[in-house]
Amino acid sequence: MTTATAAPRKPLMPLDDALVQLLAAAEPLAGAESLATFDADGRVLAENVVSSLQVPAFDNSAMDGYAVHAADVLLGQVELEVRQRIAAGTAGAVLLPGTAARIFTGAPLPSGADAVVMQEDCTRLNDERHAGPETIRIHSVPLPGQHVRHAGEDVQRGDTVLAAGTRLGPAELGLAAGVGRAELRVARKPRVALFSTGDELIMPGTVAPQDMPPGAIYNSNRFFLQNLLRRMGCEVADLGIVPDNRAATIAALQAAAADNDVILTSGGVSVGEEDHIKPAVQQLGTLDLWQIGMKPGKPFAHGRLGAAHFIGLPGNPVSSFVTFLLLVRPFLLRLQGVQDVAMKPIAVRADFDWPQADKRREFLRVRRNANGGLDLFGNQSSAVLTSAVWGDGLVDVAPGEPIVYGQTVRYLPFSELLA
Repeated sequence: MTTATAAPRKPLMPLDDALVQLLAAAEPLAGAESLATFDADGRVLAENVVSSLQVPAFDNSAMDGYAVHAADVLLGQVELEVRQRIAAGTAGAVLLPGTAARIFTGAPLPSGADAVVMQEDCTRLNDERHAGPETIRIHSVPLPGQHVRHAGEDVQRGDTVLAAGTRLGPAELGLAAGVGRAELRVARKPRVALFSTGDELIMPGTVAPQDMPPGAIYNSNRFFLQNLLRRMGCEVADLGIVPDNRAATIAALQAAAADNDVILTSGGVSVGEEDHIKPAVQQLGTLDLWQIGMKPGKPFAHGRLGAAHFIGLPGNPVSSFVTFLLLVRPFLLRLQGVQDVAMKPIAVRADFDWPQADKRREFLRVRRNANGGLDLFGNQSSAVLTSAVWGDGLVDVAPGEPIVYGQTVRYLPFSELLA
């Protein structure tokens, strides 16, 4: 009589391999729209922004002071007659040899001048209110080009100042406006259907804390996921909470797939009897990625339901939060045409020990301290969402590698991952 042996468990996919596979599936969405530059913060450019002018358009003063010809001031204590006054938005006359022009920041440099002397380095010898020409004594020797912003030193005509696929922030919008763009062509927003699964979930406000049934919990994931999606420039269809049964799960997935680019779920992607997401997705479409060698966040899933992408996040709040930042965020950016979505860790000193190395790649919640190092949150459970509020980033720990106090580690700040 032979005894059946269990098939060897398939090794978990490394996070980097999972991310490569996920991004390969993220074909940029078709379609774009024109937006007022004022309204394009956080959106992704769908076309290059090419400048039709040079910036600055003309040589201008970087300081309040006096425009001079540097050759007239080869020594300190030189006295020059002030023949003109040039404010921003006005044009001066030709600067005659041996004279100076009173000039203000941003004003065009007059022809014949090649330097600006700060007003702090000059003494006015008489006053414009009194008779006679104004004269100044210059106490410093200017070099040609001093305090002058030269035409085209920032942008040349024909330069691509912003490339398609750039995610727009305040500086990018200012640059676009600076080359005359009142409107920008941006990628359309991904349409994302969001729902949570779990009979234990209750929405805040529907049941008072003292009246919560045994085993019930408030649905925190729905709140941070909806707002993370909006930060990523998505249109969110919140489908609420789906009960733990196969028929309801299938119906919710079918409805979500009808007119959305992405279906994002929280919970139900593990292997328990009440975890219906995985078999429902397999019944309706394909499941191409499931379970990743990371902690927290192992039961992450990706597949397709027709034209819609399916992404399943774990139910534990920290697992859901971390997998969104590390996997969903770059996926959504790539859908909008952003190419550079790689994590950019910073080398920082660990002011803690982490001796219990896991076989999976771990992401620990930490906070920078006043000494420039990182402190560790005491409870690293995937259910403890306070760790993500207390912390300001994650430490990326390689599989099987403990951390010793004082060691340099890979730190991922939330300020980067939440932007």
